[in-house]
Formats: sequence, structure tokens, C-alpha cells
Amino acid sequence: MEQKREKFASRLGFILISAGCAIGLGNVWKFPYITGKYGGAAFVLIYFVFLLILGIPVLTAELAVGRASQKSVAMSMDVLEPKGSKWHWFKYPAMAGNYILMMFYTTVAGWMVYYFCKMISGGFVGLDADGIGAAFGNTLASPTINVGFMIAVVIACMLIVGKGLQDGVEKITKVMMLALLALMIVLAVRSFFLAGGEEGLRFYLYPDFSKLMEYGLTEVLFAAMSQAFFTLSVGMGSMAIFGSFIDRSRSLTGEAIYITILDTAVALMAGLIIFPACFAYGVDPGQGPGLIFVTLPNVFNAMPGGHLWGTLFFLFMCFAAFSTVIGVFQNLITFWTDMTDAPKKKIVAYHIVIMILLCLPCALGFNVLSSLQPLGEGSAILDLEDFIVSNNILPLGSLVYVLFCSWKMGWGWDKFMAETNAGNGIKFPNAIRLYIKYILPLIILFVFVMGYISIFGK
Repeated sequence: MEQKREKFASRLGFILISAGCAIGLGNVWKFPYITGKYGGAAFVLIYFVFLLILGIPVLTAELAVGRASQKSVAMSMDVLEPKGSKWHWFKYPAMAGNYILMMFYTTVAGWMVYYFCKMISGGFVGLDADGIGAAFGNTLASPTINVGFMIAVVIACMLIVGKGLQDGVEKITKVMMLALLALMIVLAVRSFFLAGGEEGLRFYLYPDFSKLMEYGLTEVLFAAMSQAFFTLSVGMGSMAIFGSFIDRSRSLTGEAIYITILDTAVALMAGLIIFPACFAYGVDPGQGPGLIFVTLPNVFNAMPGGHLWGTLFFLFMCFAAFSTVIGVFQNLITFWTDMTDAPKKKIVAYHIVIMILLCLPCALGFNVLSSLQPLGEGSAILDLEDFIVSNNILPLGSLVYVLFCSWKMGWGWDKFMAETNAGNGIKFPNAIRLYIKYILPLIILFVFVMGYISIFGK
């Protein structure tokens, strides 16, 4: 007997939780440092354009497939595809993508929890720049820290999902998201008033297009496209699942826009926190992943009241990471409730064990398994897992969603439009049909090819 599908208790819950799944470490970690690398405000403007022409249409398509089918990606195309077609084969790479994403994301989320604990306990007090750099190296080198905090993240987030959509995921994620937004506003205001932070605000808010030419326009466009694309977590059904949990009272274009606005607001506020602080303390904001774990602890150490501000910063990083983990775990569990009659609690119990085992290679990849360098010297297992998801499954999955919704051999444009525009709110414009059908797939393929060139073409 098919289990009754859960629904969100409120529209606010849907928007916050969908945005929470999209809002992750890419917003508060990657966005600031690539913005710093590619020249600040001019890059942000280009990013906005690609969110509009790339991110929102793909997100709308994914939500529409989820709502029309009332299934996760494990079964959605089985329900909607024309008889005899093979679109349902997409479920296998899409489901794999969700698992592989969690195989490394839980380890990084564990680092955030560890750094929050270290910051609140005063673990960075008295350390100089070399000491803080060494602290991150020691974190990576410790199997106990990596595995222990990964296991804690897996168990905590799976138990939340196990409590159900309304009582677990919606209730807890709503509180986390509202707390995250409140923390970011407090930290942004604090950063805004730092002595010497004005240069950081100018860099971030006033476009200087000459900066774009330093790296070449093609590289900058690719960086903006890929960030607009990947920030919304589209392409592997992790957003479609939330479409399956909402009714048809609201049009999906408007909901996709609200999710994108919230996602973007968090990324922009992360920049307002980080850039003034970096400029106030003479730190390069474009220096990559070390920005969070090495650079910012140095900034907090130098800042009056830095112990408090650093603790709040890593608390909001934990919320950002957890919101994504909970969202994707909800997707994983729904795969199996859609495909089997097994009780949800049994599926959750199995998945706690399965996910811990799947996540071990990444957690051990910086220490016990550090000799494995799958993408060349200096790479780790995390880099391979990230490459599989970010450079392959997300762009190619997005291409599948776009073609499925716009081509006659798939679900088809008319059915897509009827589902997307059902209910009140902003309507998806029929006038952009040719763009969605022919041009958008070419943009996605450009991102896919450039992703390979950026890694293997150097």
C-alpha cells in the first residue's frame, strides 16, 4: 500500500526549507572568495544576470517535475514520461549524486561543528597566524576529529528527518534558517562598523570592470555561470523533492524566485561580513578555501570581542551546512519511501549506518588515505567526489530537466507550463520557449565543458 505523502504545514516552511537546501557552504564560503578573486562588485552583477537566465528556469523545471509527479527523482520521470521512453534512467545518476554529495559534505559540516566548539571554548585565543594555520592542518590530519564529527552530523540530521516532514524537518529547519538570517545581520552590522572596513565595502559594492580583464572574460563568465548554477543545488532532484511536498495554490516561478532571492541574500550578506573584516585587517579575501578556517580565525583574534563574533560566525556556518544536509537526507529517505513499502523509521536506521560507511573515505582522505590523490598531486578523495557531483551530475542533470520539460519527446512544454503556472503568483512566460528549448541547453553544456577545461586543461 502506498504511503500517504507528507505536506508542508506552511508556505513559509516550504520557502525556508527549499532555500535552506540551496543555501550551504557554497554561499558563505565559495561565493565570497570567488567574488574576491574576480574583482568584487563587477563579478556580482554578472552573477545576478546568470541567476536570472540560468538558475531560476532550471529550478522552476525541477520544482514542476516534483509537484506534477508527487514523487522524488527516484520515481518522478517514471510517472511523467511518455510510454516507452527511457527518461526514468536518469534516476540512477541523480540518486547517486545525492549520496556522493553527502559523502563529502558531512565531513565539511563536521569541520564547521568542530570549529564552533573550538571557537566557543577559546581554542584560538593566544595563537598567532602560524598557530591558526597549523590548527587547521592538525584538524585535517586527525582521523578521530574527522570521523567523529562526521558521525555526529550524520546521526543528528538523520534523526531530524526521521521525525517527519512537519515535526522534524520543517520545524527545526525553520528555526535554523531564521536564526541563520538573524546571526548574519548581526555579524554584517558588526563588520560594517569596523575601522578600516570601508575599502572592503567599496570593493564589494562598487563595480570596477577593469578587474574582469585580469583573468579574461571567458574565465569570469564561467565562474559566474557555474556559481549561479550550483548555488541553487539544481540538477539531481534535491530541489524537486520539495516541489512534491507542496500544493498547487501558488505558481512555481514565483516560488523559485523567492528561493533564489533568499539564497542570494545569504551569499551577499556573507560578503558584507567577510570583505570589510578582511580589508580592515589587511587580509586577501580571494585566497580560496583557507578563508574560513585560517584567515577568518586570524581576523577574529585581532578583533575586539573576536571570541564572541567568531563563535557566532561558526554557529551560522553550522546552520548553513546543516540546512543542506537535512534537505538532502530528506531526499534520500523519500527515494526509498517512494520505491518501497518499508517503514520510514527502518529506512532512516539503515541509512545512518550506510551514510557513515559511505562518508568514511572522505573523512579519512586527509589522513589515513592521504596517499590517494585521484585528481593529481595535492588532491584528496573529497576533490574527486566534488568533481563527480559539481562538474558532471549537476550540469548534466540540469540539462535532462530542461530537455524533459521543453521537448515533445519528454514531458513536454504544454504540460510543464500548465503545472508551473497553476495557482496564484508570477507566471512562467511562454515567450521564452525557444530560449529554454535551444539556448539554455547550450549554456549548460558550456558550463559542463568549461568545468573540465578548468580542471584538466591547465
